[in-house]
Parts: sequence; structure tokens; C-alpha cells
Amino acid sequence: MTASRPPAPKPGLHSRNAHRQRYDFAALIAACPDLARFVARNAHGDDSIDFADPAAVKMLNRALLAHHYGIAHWDIPPGYLCPPIPGRADYIHHLADLLADSNGGTLPERVAVLDVGVGANCVYPIIGRAVYGWRFVGSDIDPVALRSAQAIVDANPALAGAVKLRRQPSSATIFRNVIKRGDYFDLTLCNPPFHASAEEAEAGTRRKLTNLTGKRPAKTVLNFGGQNAELWCEGGEAGFLRTMVRESAGFARQCCWFSSLVSKEANLPGLFRALKQAGARRVETIAMAQGQKVSRLVAWSYLDEAALADWRAARWAR
Repeated sequence: MTASRPPAPKPGLHSRNAHRQRYDFAALIAACPDLARFVARNAHGDDSIDFADPAAVKMLNRALLAHHYGIAHWDIPPGYLCPPIPGRADYIHHLADLLADSNGGTLPERVAVLDVGVGANCVYPIIGRAVYGWRFVGSDIDPVALRSAQAIVDANPALAGAVKLRRQPSSATIFRNVIKRGDYFDLTLCNPPFHASAEEAEAGTRRKLTNLTGKRPAKTVLNFGGQNAELWCEGGEAGFLRTMVRESAGFARQCCWFSSLVSKEANLPGLFRALKQAGARRVETIAMAQGQKVSRLVAWSYLDEAALADWRAARWAR
């Protein structure tokens, strides 16, 4: 592999994000030698991979998780979501800022997080545990995804005892059946399904691949993968968010901050109306960007100042 130009920060990523610089492929290959066969010079003279190739994307993720987060063993079943690591890390860092702001500027030492839809990749718990030492409960409706996530936890000592997984038995619920009596979470996070149908999801994938390759694909191949429950649900993202808000009110005293990524800006007004109707006391919208991709996370809490003070005293006081 030949030397490339010095790395430059990626626009829009959080200041603490380990992926702000362009990929250091020499370091990544040192951490994951199998990545080498996917790396080649691109049209700009830089080392890169073919981001339209699912195998290349998966190997890049394996290298990133090994190099930055100490994950020696990571794999997912064929066809399951292989998420972009820099964007997932950004979500974690912004949530850390939200917690610090709720605690007088100091990040709490003991943090429990619920990852709604942990997926086969278990990426949010990996990053949150490695960077901040958080403990996680990950929920999912798919037993294959949960078995894969459990295999990742079992294979990596750094995750042992810090990540627990729970099956959500109902496709109609999000927090119910998962949050138990006596559970308390400082954060919940979620990357909801974007689409309202399988057809809409496939059309979105075709657009994405066309943008990557410059030509319309003859066959739809998901470069980042994704099963049905990961890509679409009845009502799409907007419907999923409405259900999440409605259910969150029932666990208002068991969670300090609820949150979700919101990919479609058009879904924000409906989400804000739902939060007002549900009685959320605080709502935060945080812009996120990676290159040309623009997204945002929305977080909400039902705790007023007195309840937040009680939460700090009970859970965050040293």
C-alpha cells in the first residue's frame, strides 16, 4: 500500500469522535490484516474501499472496531445491518454531552443505557462501553440478531457483564415487555426503521447505490445490509416515533432521557406534537452530519428540575 495524503478531519463529526480524520488504512490493516485485500487507490489517488461492496464494508467495520474499540472478534450474519461506525459514534458522544449538561457539566460515572433495536452488530454497546464505560441493555425483536449480538459479547472480555440482551416479543411495542419493574436507565437510544414498506426500502437502496456508483444497479445489493425489521415497519419512521413517544410516557420515572435518531426532517413536526401531547418537560434536538449526510437526534425527558435533582442524587452522586 502506498502513502496517501495527510488525513483531514471529516466535516460535521463530534469533536471527540475517533473517526474525525480520514481512515488510516495502514493502522486499520495492522489491526485487521484481512482488510488489505479490499483496499485500493481510488480516482482521487487515496487509499479506499469500494463502499458499494458489502464484504468490503463489513471488513472495514471489523477493522474500525478492532483498532479503535479493542474488539477482537466481531461478525454478523449475512444480510444483517452493517452500520457506518463514525455516525454511530457521533450519537454516543452527543448523548454523553446531554448527560453532562444534566449533571452540572460533569459526565456521570455510572450510566445505564437501553439500546432499542441493538441488532446483530451490537455497535452502540461496543462504542459506549469502550469510550465511556457505560452499561447496556439491548433489545431486539429478531432472535437471530440477538444470538449474533450475544456471540459478540461472549467473544470479547471487555463487554462481559456490561451488556445484557432482551427479546422484544411484540412488533407492536417498543418499551413495554423490555423495561422491567425496578429498571432505571439514564438514557435510551434508537435508530428506527426508515421506511414504511419493503418496496420503499428497496427504492431507497437503489437510490443510495446509484449515488455511490454513478449508475443504476441492475440488482439491488445492500452495501450496509439490513433485514426487514431493521429497514422498515408499518407506518415508517413517523409511525415508529409516535409509538415510542406514547409508550415512553408510561416509563417517565424510570428513564432520565429518551432519544432517537430522526432521519427525515419532515417527521419532526409530528414528533414534536406527540411529545407535547405526552407531557415531555424537556426536548432537545441535536443536529448531526457526516459528509453530505445530514441527520439529527431528538431527546426528551419527563423529569422537571426537582425530579432531575432527585435523579442526580440517587444515581449520579459520587
